[in-house]
Amino acid sequence: MTTFTQLLDHFQPENYQLSLDIDRPGRQFTGTVTIHGISAAGAERIGVHAKDLQIETVVFDGKAAQYQEAADDTLWITHDDLAPGKHLIVIGFSGHITDATHGMYPCKFMHDGEAKELIATQFESHHAREVFPCIDEPAAKATFDVTLTTEPDITVLGNLHPTDQRVENNRLVTTFGTTPRMSTYLLAWVYGDLQKKSAHTAGGVEVNVYATPAQSADSLDFALDHAVRSIEFFDDYFGTPYPLPKSDHVALPDFSSGAMENWGLITYREIALLADPATTTIASRQYIATVISHELSHQWFGNLVTMNWWNNLWLNESFATLMEYIAVDAIHPEWNAWLDFATQESILALRRDAIDGVQSVQVDVNHPDEISSLFDGAIVYAKGARLMRMCQAYIGDEAFQRGLQSYFTEFAYRNTEANDLWRHLSDASGKDITDFMNTWISQSGYPMVSIDVNGLQQQQFYIGEHSESSQLWPIPLRAESDEDVPELLDTHELRMPISDDERLNVGDTAHFITRYTSEHLQRIVARDDLNDLDRLQLLHEQTLLIRGGHASSASLIDLLPHFTDTTSEHVWDIISLAFAELKKFVETDDATEAKLREFAGELARDQYTRLGWNPTVGEPESDTKLRSTILGFMVYSQDAEVLSHVDQLYQAGVESIDPELRALVVSSVVYRSDDMQVIRDLLDLHTSTPSADLRDDLVSGLTSARQPDQIDYVLQQLTDTDVVRSQDTARWFVYLIRNRHARAATWQWMQDNWDWIERTFGGDKSYDYFPRYAATGLMTHEQRDEYQQFFTPLRDQPALTRVIDLGLREIDARLQVLERDGDEVREKL
Repeated sequence: MTTFTQLLDHFQPENYQLSLDIDRPGRQFTGTVTIHGISAAGAERIGVHAKDLQIETVVFDGKAAQYQEAADDTLWITHDDLAPGKHLIVIGFSGHITDATHGMYPCKFMHDGEAKELIATQFESHHAREVFPCIDEPAAKATFDVTLTTEPDITVLGNLHPTDQRVENNRLVTTFGTTPRMSTYLLAWVYGDLQKKSAHTAGGVEVNVYATPAQSADSLDFALDHAVRSIEFFDDYFGTPYPLPKSDHVALPDFSSGAMENWGLITYREIALLADPATTTIASRQYIATVISHELSHQWFGNLVTMNWWNNLWLNESFATLMEYIAVDAIHPEWNAWLDFATQESILALRRDAIDGVQSVQVDVNHPDEISSLFDGAIVYAKGARLMRMCQAYIGDEAFQRGLQSYFTEFAYRNTEANDLWRHLSDASGKDITDFMNTWISQSGYPMVSIDVNGLQQQQFYIGEHSESSQLWPIPLRAESDEDVPELLDTHELRMPISDDERLNVGDTAHFITRYTSEHLQRIVARDDLNDLDRLQLLHEQTLLIRGGHASSASLIDLLPHFTDTTSEHVWDIISLAFAELKKFVETDDATEAKLREFAGELARDQYTRLGWNPTVGEPESDTKLRSTILGFMVYSQDAEVLSHVDQLYQAGVESIDPELRALVVSSVVYRSDDMQVIRDLLDLHTSTPSADLRDDLVSGLTSARQPDQIDYVLQQLTDTDVVRSQDTARWFVYLIRNRHARAATWQWMQDNWDWIERTFGGDKSYDYFPRYAATGLMTHEQRDEYQQFFTPLRDQPALTRVIDLGLREIDARLQVLERDGDEVREKL
């Protein structure tokens, strides 16, 4: 593996004065950056990062300097006057605005029939170098003074408020206030035709939500309210006031990630910020709330205090993922946010982390291209959040909060490593958190604890083929009732008498699963005192044990009816997940699939009778959300009355369908239709609507097609960015490859269009989505061999190496389960 030098070792920037003249129609810009900084002792040259820029002049302390552009994005500067101490470097340059959603790029939208654009930036992880020469490393904190020259009569946003704005020669010149010391990846600007709504926190912070005029003004209200309440919550929780005078939240029509925590100027996908009361579901509002709280927590953890290097990316993302739930639970306790945590973060983490070869939470970075591979949401975000949640439960909420408050006090505007955080949590709790947490973040995978009346045993849990492991974890057991069970299991085996109905990991706060004997499990399942979290945890762990070969898939057929009396939408989410495991076994067996469809109707019938199609006045939001899940079971069962009602709703007009049911209705109609006009009409609506929520529902519907000509027509749209925005391509792809009728054609499309995928996504962290998502859908030995043959030549790309290897293991594990349990499942059905 090629390694590289951190340029901060040679030169510490203190301030950037950046001036850019941006020609949006011409897709280019010119600029000058003046860098004040300190050269290290022994440095014979100074390096700054610059990628795809035309370097025109370099001046060192007022004199022309020599420079050389290296292949690793480094601009090396030399001068005879170079000596340790302060220096001033001035670089003139030019560059291009590109359609890739990083660096500086356009965001396209339609308003009143007119094509318009915003200009936006996305610099994380190492894309600031595509816009101006800089030391593009997280520890190279400096202050920034930015001046932008743009077309007039538009809104121009930066990290701080403008200190001066004037028109010169019909060009708008905007100068922003000096930023705090921060990393290059947090610098940002957005400009164009924008509307906004504003409010202030109790502490006087100005909060603004921006969107294009194509969006309804009402869609900004929910985000504004939640952003204000989140800042106020974090001000109190962290004990450090929000450090900037304003907090802008901008919905961008084109955005690769969900959101980005640029300091004072947070950018989002439209669907992650805007909640139109007419089109947004309850689940979407809850998602928006978690995203806003996540990004705002970064304003402290990530921006105010920043990781020293990318191997500690998890310090940013794991913590922010935990904090989004802590904040949302405090602001909206009626939402039961920790049940969402269990059905989202826990599932992502436990499924991904069981594959041999998966990365640990903290992993070394040896090459810049590896940085994008660190953004594995199941590990760095979800598993990391579970580990932080485990730490919180282990030391207690008060100690956890005290430790964070002292951490921010000591390290404000500085960079840290994991041990800095562990030291503060140890001091606050009186427990040795350093050794405890370093074991968990440095080891990949997680343990399975086997329990019987004679004691406990831990071993690493795997799904699929794996090497032998002797890894050992300090496991907080959190036993339900037996006071003799120790707080931590830190040996492979513990022999002691244990109650025959004891439960471990009560509250689901620790990162392990429990293997009970079948008799032990039946006694627990039969209890009537289990809460919703207990039930969904038990059921999900059984699906994992099945995938790992410790139980049969056929056992789900007996187990699922024990859970269907619940009215919890979260438990039903896990029932749906478990039921999906059974669908894989009947894909090529129509008679057995008919039995599975009948079973679906039996599982959901009572809840369908209770809920019906229409919400009642005053019904809990959980029932409103559950209704679509229950109707999904009934649609799969092919109940004639249900399908007739689906068709009636569709015929009344897609936009008139209850948003809670719209995706289900459209998907059902498309699945049963052989009319190409249905596809064309839905694509036209998808292209014309400004509503991100409606577009998402239409994607769910269009990717449910099962007729070959319809599937081919949909696949043709994926490379047409006027129909499918590049930010959404991966979503279309994963939905299609998981559709058994579209799987083969979609897999072939990916292979045929790989050059386009590489050109479009090669520099983006979404690049590895394609081998990752392909692996989730392929179901035959032939497809597995094709996967290996196609991707093996691409393994030498650092961004793809690990995800390809994991993809092969994931496919192999799926094939093993299908072969091992197939006959038994079909016979039991």
